Amino acid sequence: MKNLKDSSYTRRAFRAVFVVLGKLPKKKKLVVFESFHAKQFSDNPRAIYEYMKEHYPDYTLLWSVDKSAIKLFEEFKVPYIQRFTINWFWTFPRAEYWVNNVRLPLWMPKPKGTVYLQTWHGTPLKKLGLDIEEVHMPNTKTDSYKKNFVLESEKWDYLISPNSYSSEIFKRAFHYNGEVIESGYPRNDILSNSSETLVSNLKKDLGIAEHKKVMLYAPTWRDNEFYQKGKYKFEFQFDLKNWEKEFGDDWVLLSRMHYLVAENFDFSAYEGIVYDVSRYPDIRDLYLASDLLITDYSSVFFDYAILNRPVIFFMYDLENYRDQLRGFYIDIEKDAPGPIVQTESELFQAIQELKDMDVQSNQAFAKFKKRFTSLEDGRATERVVQAFLK
Repeated sequence: MKNLKDSSYTRRAFRAVFVVLGKLPKKKKLVVFESFHAKQFSDNPRAIYEYMKEHYPDYTLLWSVDKSAIKLFEEFKVPYIQRFTINWFWTFPRAEYWVNNVRLPLWMPKPKGTVYLQTWHGTPLKKLGLDIEEVHMPNTKTDSYKKNFVLESEKWDYLISPNSYSSEIFKRAFHYNGEVIESGYPRNDILSNSSETLVSNLKKDLGIAEHKKVMLYAPTWRDNEFYQKGKYKFEFQFDLKNWEKEFGDDWVLLSRMHYLVAENFDFSAYEGIVYDVSRYPDIRDLYLASDLLITDYSSVFFDYAILNRPVIFFMYDLENYRDQLRGFYIDIEKDAPGPIVQTESELFQAIQELKDMDVQSNQAFAKFKKRFTSLEDGRATERVVQAFLK
């Protein structure tokens, strides 16, 4: 079935149906949302949906959902249509608004009269789109990868940017000439508006004892380490037994893999110490519940800095990632809002040094925060919605 769905014949047929139905009268005030290829209820689209649900009751809000994610949306009691079904084809091309945070399938043209809000999903550290010199992803040619980005960005009417630094990069890397809403990220409003009660409840929901402190490990994927297209390998570069011996009495570790990483980690030997939260619906809750972040090249640290909590960069393959795979937009060794480490012993030492530190007293952290998070005042969603509904 999957091969049939992915065949060029099926894509052409889908496109033809989509074009015809897109010419029918628009369903006014219908907003259709997607997050991470219709598989998540998360990120900027979720924040916009929740805001509109509260403040715009006269709008119809629907999620486009992959079959694999139906259970999740039913648990959240979120109205949805299953992707690529008859009802979906009847609805999606006729919606007045689309809200999405990644690229749509290439065969989906944007109908005339549809307003497409592209939220994207992070402040960029690693190079994006047209700025990538050579693409190392499986079954992907550099020229076609870049061409496809241009074809996608031509559909966008609005693009959200979290800061002026991102606006400049997005316009160039996506070859985007439309309107940029430089607003801060809607998904980060909750980080500015959180309460101690919310954090306490999140820990309870995760099954973490109130007295335990929480480390969040959230690395990204490596373009050249894969099983197949869209399924990437990942191997821990620090020993969990050693981590438990060093920190297990006072801390728990939340392991959050990128959604493209295919590994199923077995942490049963560390029950109550290490938690696999890769499938947890939204990382924003994990930010709030944690006291310290360990990451590498993921954009999560730009958001996490809003909370004024320590960040450690475990970049064990820095030279290769920087010089061969992607390249960076900033001088991370100079501008990182926390220490860069490359070995297990360096990582553990950095944790010991930072775990009780007030990062706001650190000049580098303050400078970083001013540059990248100055718009994150808890009202980004309001600004975005007012801009694209005008």
